[in-house]
Amino acid sequence: MNINTLVEQIKKKQSVLCVGLDTDLDKIPKHLLKEEDPIFAFNKAIIDATHSFTVAYKPNTAFYEAYGLKGWESLEKTINYLNEKHPDIFTIADAKRGDIGNTSSRYAKAFFEDLGFDSVTTAPYMGKDSIEPFLAFEEKFTIMLALTSNPGAFDFQTQQIEGTELYKKVLATSTTWEHSERLMYVVGATKAEYLAEIRNIIPDAFLLVPGVGAQGGSMDEVFKYGMNSNAGLLINSSRGIIYASSSEDFAQAAATEAERLQKQMASHLAKLS
Repeated sequence: MNINTLVEQIKKKQSVLCVGLDTDLDKIPKHLLKEEDPIFAFNKAIIDATHSFTVAYKPNTAFYEAYGLKGWESLEKTINYLNEKHPDIFTIADAKRGDIGNTSSRYAKAFFEDLGFDSVTTAPYMGKDSIEPFLAFEEKFTIMLALTSNPGAFDFQTQQIEGTELYKKVLATSTTWEHSERLMYVVGATKAEYLAEIRNIIPDAFLLVPGVGAQGGSMDEVFKYGMNSNAGLLINSSRGIIYASSSEDFAQAAATEAERLQKQMASHLAKLS
């Protein structure tokens, strides 16, 4: 996908909402368990109900890998459905991959070519040669972990090396890699106070922002410190939307929550040209 398509969707829908499809058979409405493929049935209903308010969908691959071959088949059906019915919506494989050389190339091929995702999340701990194989794919994007919203983020990411936090060194170094214009970054909403400094290092990149809502992140602060001239944000909500109801009205409840978030976003996005 061309980045302009994503920006056009943001402006058209007045939304930067990303819906996380973290589908768990223990949490979906019980009546769906009678379906041939309960995971896909759930995902399809969520997509059908929320796509008007959404510019991105993000299946976390762990929730599919956990069910073995059947889970991967459900993931494949989900991405195929999105690409067929909503080709202008940005898709993210939340896989957090990262290895050196040919291994990363194989990961990239799996998610970009075989499954057809627009982007994949990666972990940068192994450095340049673990990320550049992903960046080699044209019109595909690599979303690199930068500053995450979990408590353990402080174990390494904010530790100082020669007076500079490690995550800042990671960000600055990544801008020197080949095809770094295809990089996006994960920055947790619970770290919103860091966004202004992050924007000094990567002013133009898109940020995938989890942690608004259940984890305590402030949408207002994310927009205040993180938005750029193209919006430059994808704000993720997973459980808050897809499990808004555990009854047969789950899809409508998801749509209601997605619309609520979209309206909050629209007030901030109105200033975009």
